[in-house]
Amino acid sequence: MNRTTKRAAIVRLPPRSNIEIVIARSAQVATILVGILAVITALYAGKFILSPIFLGVTIGLMLGPVATRVERYAVSASLTGAIVVLIFLALLSVLVFAVAAPLSFWIERIPTILTDLRLRLTEFQAPIETIRTMREQLRSVTGGGESLPVSVDDDSAVASLATLAPGLIAQILLFFASLYFFIATRHETRAAILKLCIRRRLRWRVAHIFRDIERLVSRYLLSIALINIAHGAAVVIAMWALGVPSPMLWGAIATIFNFVPYLGPALTAVILFAVGLAEFDTLMGSLLPVITYLAIHLTEAQFVTPMVIGRAMTLNPFAVLIALAFWIWLWGPIGGFIAIPFLLILYAVVWNLIPGIAADNAASRSENRAS
Repeated sequence: MNRTTKRAAIVRLPPRSNIEIVIARSAQVATILVGILAVITALYAGKFILSPIFLGVTIGLMLGPVATRVERYAVSASLTGAIVVLIFLALLSVLVFAVAAPLSFWIERIPTILTDLRLRLTEFQAPIETIRTMREQLRSVTGGGESLPVSVDDDSAVASLATLAPGLIAQILLFFASLYFFIATRHETRAAILKLCIRRRLRWRVAHIFRDIERLVSRYLLSIALINIAHGAAVVIAMWALGVPSPMLWGAIATIFNFVPYLGPALTAVILFAVGLAEFDTLMGSLLPVITYLAIHLTEAQFVTPMVIGRAMTLNPFAVLIALAFWIWLWGPIGGFIAIPFLLILYAVVWNLIPGIAADNAASRSENRAS
């Protein structure tokens, strides 16, 4: 077959019009959007099972360096997983025992605190009455009806607790099982996924994604954990110096809540403001705990955290806010904890895939030109 016959055998498709190109690309975008919505719907529908599993994987990524150090002593993978779970349980038990007694004390004092807060807030009665009058006027203008009475059953809390307890226990067991099996099988899982990658370049790229995910998430979470512990210790010392009761409790709350950026510190400030109003007689004394806490938090957020984790790992605040809003809406407090780690996972995947895809496209274009 000569060259003329070869050219005649090639079937050339007619060039597509601009409308066809727009329709094709719109169909691709619509398919991607439908896929994203389907994933979000599945995550929301399966939050009872998926949230403890994802939390276990996140804690497993954080404790990955600990598991690696344990494995250096020729410990098997299954025993390593058990040791890491026991270490996590020991740390959790220390935290629970440290805050159990003061927390029960403050829970018993909640009715008294609410009464004191109502008495203390009487000095703000005039602005409150003004707001109430404006609300009544607005309701009369808009034609709003009377508010419906709400009756509360005294046994509703006990019934809700009895209903939620089995599900909560199941989620806790699922969390610890996920943590154990992730630590024990992480090497086998990585090897199995890499075997699925037939092309050498893709295998190399996926291996780098695994490496960056472990490095970024473990480094971030361990660094943030140490920073939050120091942050909580500073809060304990400050509250003790100010004479606030149960300083260990407020330090533990500040440590735990600080894992959720923006929202956690705001909730801690509100709690300390309420405690200050209930414990001190003057308005300035009531504001002193929350002002001290905010000073500690601003110092940590603006100076300590960037210095420890580095400017390279400092994420875009808008991306952090969007991730927090999305995961808290999806899974509540668990979503708030895993929002930043999963943002780092997405960052590692995109960082490794986009340059690789661009390089593959460039290589395929050069091959097409050569042919």
